[in-house]
Amino acid sequence: MLVFALDDERIALENLTDAIKKALPKAELHSFRTAEELLAFAADKVCDIAFLDIKLRSVNGLAVAEYLIERNAKVNLIFTTGYSEFAPSAFALHASGYILKPVTPEKITEEMEHLRYPLQENRLPRVRIRAFGRFEVYIDGIPASFRYAKTREFLAILVDQKGAMCSNGTLTACLWEDDDPGAHKSYLKNLRSDLVNSLASYGCENILARGKGTIGILPDRVSCDYFNYLQGKSRKGSIDDYRGEYMSQYSWAEYTHALLENDYMLQDLS
Repeated sequence: MLVFALDDERIALENLTDAIKKALPKAELHSFRTAEELLAFAADKVCDIAFLDIKLRSVNGLAVAEYLIERNAKVNLIFTTGYSEFAPSAFALHASGYILKPVTPEKITEEMEHLRYPLQENRLPRVRIRAFGRFEVYIDGIPASFRYAKTREFLAILVDQKGAMCSNGTLTACLWEDDDPGAHKSYLKNLRSDLVNSLASYGCENILARGKGTIGILPDRVSCDYFNYLQGKSRKGSIDDYRGEYMSQYSWAEYTHALLENDYMLQDLS
C-alpha cells in the first residue's frame, strides 16, 4: 500500500507522518513539504491513499487531488486541514475522508474504516497477462475483449515497458513502425480511450497509471508471467516459464525477445 502525505508546515507534517505510521505501520509512506515535490514523485507512481493539506503556500491541495485522480481514478483522498469550510470542495472530488487538525492515529484509523475504494492488499489480481507465447489478457479467467484489435497490442506495449510511463511517440512508433506518426494521432487517442473504457467495464481500470500524453501499467496490480520472470519468481518447470517465445505476434517485441533468449541461455550455462 503506497501512501502520500502532504503538508507545507514542518511540525504539522511531522505530526501527520507520525500518526500515519502508527495507524498504518505496514504502509509505504512518502511525505512531502511542497506540492511540487509530491507531483514530481508521483509522475511515475500511483498511490492508494493520499493525506493532503488543502491550504498550501503554492499549489492548492485540491489541485493536487485532481492530478492524483487523473492518474488513478480510485485513489483514496483524505484531506487534513484546520479549516472546515473546505469540506464541500473536498467531497465534490469524492474524497474518502476529511480530518480536522490535529491529526491523530485514532482519526486515521476511523477514516480507514470508511474508504471509498477498497485497497488491493491481500487480494489476488483479477487481471492475468500472458506474454510468453502469444500475448493475451484474461480478466477473472476469461479473455478480455476490446473494441479495436490494436487495443490489445497497445496494452502489450505497456507490459513490454515493465511499468514505465509510455509516451504517445513510443506507442505510435511500435504500433505503426515506419508510418508517418501524425497520420495516426486520432486513432491512437481512440485506442487509449478503448483500453481505459474496456478495463473500466470490468472494474479493472486501476491497473493503469495515466498522465498527460503518457500511460503505463502498474505491475503489482496484475499477474504476468513476464513480470514474474524478471522478479525471479518463475523457475524452470513452471507453467509460466519462458520457453523461447515472447509476444510472438508483434514484430516490435523482437528486441525484448532477444534479451530474454540471451538471459535464458546464460541461465542454462550457470
